Amino acid sequence: MADTPTPAYSLRIRVRMENRPGMLGRLAMAIGEVGANIAALDGFEVKTSHLVQNAVVYCSGEAHQKEVLEAVNAIDGIVVLEWSDQVFDLHEGGKIELRSLSELRDIDDLSMAYTPGVARVCMEISKNPMRAHDLTIKANTVAIVSDGTAVLGLGDIGPEAAMPVMEGKALLFKHFAGVDAFPICLNTKDPAEIIETVARLAPTFGGINLEDIAAPGAFEIEAALVERLDIPVFHDDQHGTAIVTLAALDNALRIVGKRMDDLKIVVSGVGAAGVAVSKILMDAGVSNVVGVDSQGAVHTGRENLNPSKRWFAEHTNPEALAGSLTDVMGGADVFIGLSAPNVLTREDVLSMKADPIVFAMANPDPEIRPELIADIAAVIATGRSDFPNQINNVLAFPGVFRGALDARATEITSGMNLAAAHAIATVVGDDLAADHIIPSVFDTRVADRVAAAVSAAARSEGVVRDRA
Repeated sequence: MADTPTPAYSLRIRVRMENRPGMLGRLAMAIGEVGANIAALDGFEVKTSHLVQNAVVYCSGEAHQKEVLEAVNAIDGIVVLEWSDQVFDLHEGGKIELRSLSELRDIDDLSMAYTPGVARVCMEISKNPMRAHDLTIKANTVAIVSDGTAVLGLGDIGPEAAMPVMEGKALLFKHFAGVDAFPICLNTKDPAEIIETVARLAPTFGGINLEDIAAPGAFEIEAALVERLDIPVFHDDQHGTAIVTLAALDNALRIVGKRMDDLKIVVSGVGAAGVAVSKILMDAGVSNVVGVDSQGAVHTGRENLNPSKRWFAEHTNPEALAGSLTDVMGGADVFIGLSAPNVLTREDVLSMKADPIVFAMANPDPEIRPELIADIAAVIATGRSDFPNQINNVLAFPGVFRGALDARATEITSGMNLAAAHAIATVVGDDLAADHIIPSVFDTRVADRVAAAVSAAARSEGVVRDRA
């Protein structure tokens, strides 16, 4: 896939130009000739013999950033005075902070917020622990827990390197749903140690969001914490992806006129996300899911399957199909990719049933380039923001936790996940189209609608605690 300029590699450049006609045009032309985009011009400051100009330039990578700087410096009459990478500027000092909700103006405020007044509140919670949800941050606070073993598409980069992603997650929680979330990156890869650590931290939090933990440990950790804790535990890489995928598929099926119970769906990638997506699809009525990993189709005849894939083999692939991805694609209605770039071919898509649906969600490069199948597939979705129909977890997790916290849910059930998916799908109304099956992450209706649906489902299923 050709590299596309993106804000992820944006430069802020400050240049000094000779004050004569055509210099600004030469600057713009030089940047355009090396394939970068000028996103903003500001700071126009005229001097007697020169002018100073600030420009924001979108590039496609770090090497491209250097190429842009060299091209600008090569212009006669223009000098780069300074430059910075806007992504690193944004992260300087971190992306979140702790803010006080109570003013501390005098000794009276101090006596209420801290000793001696605080002792009365402590004793109230000691007598009735449920009051912690009323009298502390617990009711609106989520722990974002990671061990740094499966960070985005970067792999096992460690807990410190995972922090920027977890801070970003906290930012999204607050912005989209008003939930206070805090990153907790653990210096261990041992599932038992992670379980024990999170369980001991749990009294502070109203929910646990597990993030970027590699399979199969992620399954063990989530299952143990769900069993042990009485607050919602949600592995976003699994369930967030599953919820948004189901929402998108619901609307894609409206376009092609097919039903869930008639589908053959091939899922490429049987890790944490692939298993969760398959589970929610089966909960929604799909009976024929075929999963494929790097060793081929997953079926009960395969040896050396880990417990997660053994479960998957026993509950999917009713025809016991074997072989490569190409071998099982024939006659499929839907392809869902959660694996690696360029594993799907145009010929594979041609072998699918009429009006095929292709969700190629590997990031940053999808399983197949959308332009290669634009004339074949009825609906195409990816995980990228620069293509239509982005499958983005941001549509799910803020509203899911907002709803669970509002209901004081003790867990997040499959019924709550299904309700969240349906809520997301319904945000797309009369504007439904092949290139618009899922709402924008900035659609302000999404989090509220998901929260309401999740709260209602929690109450309907009776997984809520009585208020103190």
